[in-house]
Amino acid sequence: MQAAPETSFVTSPRVVCDGATEIPGGAALGHPRVFLEIDESGFVDCGYCDRRFILKGSAADGEAHSA
Repeated sequence: MQAAPETSFVTSPRVVCDGATEIPGGAALGHPRVFLEIDESGFVDCGYCDRRFILKGSAADGEAHSA
């Protein structure tokens, strides 16, 4: 398994991804906005851009910091 291209640490289990959040004025450069839910694994990957969202304090958070 390859590592996700980008990783974001979040505080809520429900996240939104549009692929262009960090690009100034970049909404046209991203993908359709999707709402994702982090489950008991502690992370979720966006199906469009492969960005990984890790819930702070979850088991995945500990694994990400130890890697």
